Amino acid sequence: MAEVQPITSALFDKVATLAAESPRLRMNHNFHAGMADNPHRFLNVLLQGTYVRPHRHSDPPKAESFLVLEGLADVILFDDDGRVKARYRLGEQSADGRLWGVDIAPGVWHTILPRSARVICFEVKPGPWIPATDKEFATWAPAENDPGAAMYRDALR
Repeated sequence: MAEVQPITSALFDKVATLAAESPRLRMNHNFHAGMADNPHRFLNVLLQGTYVRPHRHSDPPKAESFLVLEGLADVILFDDDGRVKARYRLGEQSADGRLWGVDIAPGVWHTILPRSARVICFEVKPGPWIPATDKEFATWAPAENDPGAAMYRDALR
């Protein structure tokens, strides 16, 4: 692992290019050395049109932090039945100042939607990353490859 990993505009552009080539229209750039590391730290580049299926991190319980570095995104929280509980407009200016990010407690249903052409977030969540237990997907929301996913995403917007 490098002693220092610069976070630059050139890195943003490189990861955004990879995101544009991905069918999911998003891409991570990991700063942690491996999936067993703790915590995981990474850039998450999301392009307009991506769909992140609502999910939660409850078993094992993991908090997740999103900090927007470029662009605008909505982080949406849901109740257990899929109703929107809250919406946080990352990158947006308000009377309280700019909302730079959110820290989500373990077990909270959430998704993130880009509101600009590209959004670059710095994320932190506990490791290790084990695909089978990393997240629980909401049964009330369509899967990424479901034909209704785009309509659901657009309705959330």
